[in-house]
Amino acid sequence: MDRVENQAENFNQQLAGFIDGSPTPFHAVANMVSLFREAGFQPLSESDDWALKQGEKYFVTRNGSSIIAFVAGSEDLAESGIRMAGAHTDSPCLMVKPQPEMLNNKYFQLGVEVYGGALLNPWFDRDLSLAGRLVYSDIDGQLKQKLINFDEAIAVIPSLAIHLDRTANKDRTINPQTDIPPILMQADEKADFRELLAERFLGDSEQVMDYELCFYDVQGAATVGLNKEFFAAARLDNLLSCFVAANALINADTTCTSILVCNDHEEVGSVSSVGADGPFLESIVDRLCSDLCADGRASNKARVLDGSLLISCDNAHAVHPNFADNHEAGHKPALNGGPVIKVNSNQRYATNGVTASLFRQLCAEVDVPVQSFVTRTDLGCGSTIGPVTAAKLGIPTLDVGIPQLAMHSCRELTGTLDPERLSRVLRQFFNRPGRLQVAVGD
Repeated sequence: MDRVENQAENFNQQLAGFIDGSPTPFHAVANMVSLFREAGFQPLSESDDWALKQGEKYFVTRNGSSIIAFVAGSEDLAESGIRMAGAHTDSPCLMVKPQPEMLNNKYFQLGVEVYGGALLNPWFDRDLSLAGRLVYSDIDGQLKQKLINFDEAIAVIPSLAIHLDRTANKDRTINPQTDIPPILMQADEKADFRELLAERFLGDSEQVMDYELCFYDVQGAATVGLNKEFFAAARLDNLLSCFVAANALINADTTCTSILVCNDHEEVGSVSSVGADGPFLESIVDRLCSDLCADGRASNKARVLDGSLLISCDNAHAVHPNFADNHEAGHKPALNGGPVIKVNSNQRYATNGVTASLFRQLCAEVDVPVQSFVTRTDLGCGSTIGPVTAAKLGIPTLDVGIPQLAMHSCRELTGTLDPERLSRVLRQFFNRPGRLQVAVGD
């Protein structure tokens, strides 16, 4: 095994542990908090006054499902700008409804709501568990919250036998209301779901008040393929980018001010207090400008953002060998072919020629190959936090991503080499001194 493959293998082992331990956005943020604490980042609270010091590292969370971590660089912020990387903590899944209990033919089931644009077929016949956030009242009536995870297979959504649905392989459609409620057990009477949660996770006299729980596939991340060139896991979109960018920020120096923002709710439009279309990032940028610009003038914010760059990291569509015609002929990203610059002239991606060129230069500086993606003109295009954040802040932005297959499935696939490559590029991005701008030619 050569040095590059060994680096990738070590990186992917850490990535696998992070993804397997992060079945929900709440768990993902909690795990990133642990990573940042271990690396010497200091926790901040939005409700406190801040006195940021150059050369120090910090993080702040909101709602337990979004996080911003940053390095307060030694350079004057108004002169150097900010290096920003962005990702999202949420993935398409099956969320448990508030009153979910169902008893059908002596099977106890839970009603679920589809979160985001999930591929539903892969959820059938999988070993499913349940995790999320629980809010409860303690013995004194005080409201508290905790993260919970059943950590084992407790449910399944069985397929209907082919004998009872002869057209299943031709034109079967899935009704998300009636076809996908998971089965948890056989029962003669309908159980109280809140009581089941209390018995499993709470003490005496503690009462479940509410919850945000989702089902997830218990199969862990794995390296697959005859030559072990593929990495398979749940929630690669977009926990892979969260971990990759966090790793880069942890290994960044303290010359430049660098930020990682990982927002919740990207899969449902980003419009929330913790989403990219909310005020979280802008409020942190305001506080950075106040504390780290040499003269503290309000006008510095425009100068800071003009000299900044946001790299929005969200996985890209690799070409599928069985469906290659779904790709535009000249833009077929390959697994293990390097990170992908994503382009859309209708601004579903925020990339332009200047920001793409800066990224290409960064890749060349660390010997990482780079690819491009644009969707077929007759097909629609997904979007990311990139255009939303660019519009909120007015910051130069581009969209990049690691190529993957089976996007929005409960199990997705990428190449083993690309995660470490993108982390290397982002580390170079965080460490590069001076303003990131392209001069105007003659």
